Amino acid sequence: MANGQRIAVAGATGAVGQTTLKILEQRKFPVRELRALASARSAGKTVTFAGESIKVEVLDANSFKGIDIALFSAGSDQSREFAPIAVKAGAVVIDKSSAFRMDPEVPLVVPEINGAAARNHKGIVACPNCTTIVTVMPLKPLHDLGRLRRVVATSFQAVSGAGVNGIAELREQTMAWSKGEAIKSKFFAHQIAFNLIPAGKFVEGGYTDEEIKLVNEIRKILDQPELLISPTTVRVPVFTTHSISVNAETETKIAEADAREAFAHFPGLRLLDDPAQNRYPMPILVEGQDDCFVGRVREDLSRPNALNFWVVGDQLRKGAALNGVQIAELLISSH
Repeated sequence: MANGQRIAVAGATGAVGQTTLKILEQRKFPVRELRALASARSAGKTVTFAGESIKVEVLDANSFKGIDIALFSAGSDQSREFAPIAVKAGAVVIDKSSAFRMDPEVPLVVPEINGAAARNHKGIVACPNCTTIVTVMPLKPLHDLGRLRRVVATSFQAVSGAGVNGIAELREQTMAWSKGEAIKSKFFAHQIAFNLIPAGKFVEGGYTDEEIKLVNEIRKILDQPELLISPTTVRVPVFTTHSISVNAETETKIAEADAREAFAHFPGLRLLDDPAQNRYPMPILVEGQDDCFVGRVREDLSRPNALNFWVVGDQLRKGAALNGVQIAELLISSH
């Protein structure tokens, strides 16, 4: 397109990078030129975009000349090294790693919630962690209705949240089990097939880095630095889509019916809540969908101003790639 954007996708061969290319195409994003970037080991590979085969180039200091928007999903080390170079070359960077999320100079954006913040960027806009995005989507309408006081969030995270290696490990272990062969764990600390792993990279206080990200990022997105949040993250043997069990306590009591209505009308959320007919969000229903699905909405039996609900979102799409493309759409619409 003569008037389109010149786009670079860093990490184009990874799970999120591949999904980014699909979403750019599906949403008919105005791409004038596409540059697919990855590490040296992926050089020479090709990716497909809009029916064309595009050769993957090595991500280096010369990758961003003439680029308008650079979508990064190459990991935090690469983002720290190359995002400033991209900005210096004149590109706006939309980064999906943890590198800049908590930088006070960098907006942390979920377009449906705080899209206006993206326009205040200084060259870099950060995407939240995939679990954060899925969790915060239904928290925002509740906060608008009754002002959040405390959140307890327990996540059930698909292996694709850990990248292509996580997907491969679950597939290989399941195949080995089906053949009666020994199950080997190379990527995760324990067997993931038919198991749950309530762990990750442990930090101070016995929490994992994923749990601390959830706390810090939700506070920043909602602009509620003192919000009380109690997190637990669990890796589960599901290929795609994260599920989160949430207990949300508000200052003002929110009736169950009002919460359902708020969820149903919030952009990017879909209410699926009919237990009598066994209709509620599940990974196999939500995989490939752009919306996050909310169900099992019910009043907390132990706290008068609290609600329990269950939210499921495809973390490769809304949890990562889609959120980045939506930010890009916001940026070009503001010109």
